[in-house]
Amino acid sequence: MWFLWLLISFPLFLPSLADPVNTTTAARLTVKTITGVYTGLVDPEFPDVRQFRSIPYAEPPLGKRRWLPPVPVTPSLRHSYAYRFPSPCPQYMSKNLTVWNSNITNFSIRLHGQSRTAGAMAQTSSEDCLYLAIWTPLNATADSNLPVALFIPGGSFVSGGIDVPYQQPTPWVQRTQRHIFVAANYRVNIVGFPWAAGLDEQNVGILDQRAALEWVYANIGSFGGDPSRITLWGHSAGGVAADMLAHAYHDNPLAAGLFLQSGTAMVNISWPDPTHSNFTFVARNLGCDFPSDPQAELACMRQVPMSLIQNFIGQYRDNGTTTPSLPPFKPIPDERTVFFNYTLRALQNLTPQIPALVSTTANEQSSLTRYPLSNITLGPYQPSVDDETVSVFVCLASNTTRSRTAQRLTTYRYEYAGNFSSVTPLGWMGAYHASDVPMVFGTYETLGERDSVSAYQREVARVMQDYVLAFMEDAEAGLRGRGWPAWEDTTKESGSGREGRNMMRFAGRKGLVQEVVSADEVDDACILGKGYNSSP
Repeated sequence: MWFLWLLISFPLFLPSLADPVNTTTAARLTVKTITGVYTGLVDPEFPDVRQFRSIPYAEPPLGKRRWLPPVPVTPSLRHSYAYRFPSPCPQYMSKNLTVWNSNITNFSIRLHGQSRTAGAMAQTSSEDCLYLAIWTPLNATADSNLPVALFIPGGSFVSGGIDVPYQQPTPWVQRTQRHIFVAANYRVNIVGFPWAAGLDEQNVGILDQRAALEWVYANIGSFGGDPSRITLWGHSAGGVAADMLAHAYHDNPLAAGLFLQSGTAMVNISWPDPTHSNFTFVARNLGCDFPSDPQAELACMRQVPMSLIQNFIGQYRDNGTTTPSLPPFKPIPDERTVFFNYTLRALQNLTPQIPALVSTTANEQSSLTRYPLSNITLGPYQPSVDDETVSVFVCLASNTTRSRTAQRLTTYRYEYAGNFSSVTPLGWMGAYHASDVPMVFGTYETLGERDSVSAYQREVARVMQDYVLAFMEDAEAGLRGRGWPAWEDTTKESGSGREGRNMMRFAGRKGLVQEVVSADEVDDACILGKGYNSSP
């Protein structure tokens, strides 16, 4: 009777007893780890990929654990079915229009019917969110020793998570069958970066990522991964976080390489507010007015429903209230996990001694500027977009590259310049922030306007995927072996040697799939104030 019930409940994932191939497949879908036994699934659209969609890496940070560092999951033999993606960590859906909630929604968490401009906490989000997801080739075994990516999603430290359509790499793993991909949730906004007077650790969102990395390092071998070849990869705020995490554990990064996609730790951050006024302001407005008793304030706030906290902060900002101001809850320098001056860290030789791939897109800021509601066809004022692209993104990449190279650390650079209608619904957006993500993940073709995908776009995507995989396989020399010189490598140009400043450009104006150019074409806008070309 029990087996009949299971057969009816999960007809897509259970094997036929008469079919030995399906029986073998079912056996491959169950993996034993230190913290439990997990059974994954196969999506019929991607029949050669195992998906383990929800595996806990830390205990739920609920009740008294709210705002505390993550507690690793204890060893266990408990069997779980990892069929459904986990809830993202608590986050708010702004009522204000952006291209992200209006035009490119595949970059946002799934909401299952809730409006993307609800002006309320996402109904799919939850404090019980410290989970990761794993994608592997179907035939991977404990002896496969495949390279591994641990992906830290972006979202400006206030949103994001695993269950984001464009950021699920099933098509890429299906195509290559040569790597394993892991994505992890982590706490964001006031949940991950509270800066409350009663706490010893304020950057628990970064500590979540370390806990996820430690779980992957200890357990990924059971899925067929090689723990000595983990690439710590983040996009946007995830790139900032990945770089911060590597610096925080520079002497034991647990990663063989860094992929910092449109974000590095060189981002400008402020010194913390010694009065902890942000947290106290929220607490006072939610009935926890204990300004002289930090522990009482914290104990009271742990009893407030998270939806009230999220909605108060989100609606306060949605309404444009500026007096008093409520700065965002993001990583704060504590000189333990997050540092104020990463250039100084480099001079002190406190940078993680591993190779890095650092990237930007050509028109980053176009999707991050104020939504041009009155001029949606022509878009925002491009000179302002260019200035912000340079100051916010190009300078980060340039400064990080030069700082790393001064320490003789291998660093590769790329710029993505593609403008493909399958992922760019408004032509003026160009190679906007994150537009390279679906190209690498392979979701450019499986989501959105499939009929608009050209042979050229497909070739660009596959070349980018193969390069990233080469970096994962050998962070030091994999790209060099495919003709991509590191930034500081001597190359030949017009018959003479040129020292350094190499950058790969994908999908440039000439219609080339890829081309090695001088990074000066981008960096000089930051270093020398030269004009910037957002459509190279």
